Amino acid sequence: MNQLLLDEGFPHRPRRELAPGAVHIPAWLTLEQQRWLVAQFNEWATGPVPIRAARVRGREMSVQMVCLGWHWQPYRYSRTATDVNGARVLDFPDWMARLGRKAVADAVEHTPSGEAYEPDVALVNYYDDSARMGMHQDKDELSRAPVVSLSIGDTCRFRFGNTESRNRPYTDIDLESGDLFVFGGPSRLAYHGVTKIYPGTAPSGCGLAQGRINITIRMTGMDG
Repeated sequence: MNQLLLDEGFPHRPRRELAPGAVHIPAWLTLEQQRWLVAQFNEWATGPVPIRAARVRGREMSVQMVCLGWHWQPYRYSRTATDVNGARVLDFPDWMARLGRKAVADAVEHTPSGEAYEPDVALVNYYDDSARMGMHQDKDELSRAPVVSLSIGDTCRFRFGNTESRNRPYTDIDLESGDLFVFGGPSRLAYHGVTKIYPGTAPSGCGLAQGRINITIRMTGMDG
């Protein structure tokens, strides 16, 4: 089944570059691929470190998260979940590294010579109808390699901003089930967030009855 994620049969639809290095490719995942990923998510969510809502500045996030490869807690990575149960997180699977490389290759037309994409962590978020993600930068990684984002389930309103502040200019787009979004290069540290979930918009057959799963694949640049 892993090979399913690497086949050349991905649909090629019009893509959009929101900013230099920030590319949206609709319907990058097929329904069958989405169902398979949802099944993996259901296994990840049960442990050894179960899905949980992290606490940021003393407040619990509305989004729930499970991590692969490295455990994220504000604002650092570790191999063990010292803020949950002390267990070591699940390994980052080889098939996901290959999936991340394919996503970057499809999104980035001209990759600098000799630059390899070797992701080692996935932060997998679950949004219910009321969940939101405030504008933030993904800057806890030592590496500034691209971030790969995959959406499954309900459509969300995604806000992609600038690298200087949470304020305008920013662009709002809808990310639907199966969509790919990659941001790197000049846009790697752009502020971004999720302002709305549209309940009941998940396509039949994606494997998720309600809510949205967002898989973000990254390079930490860390050892150990």
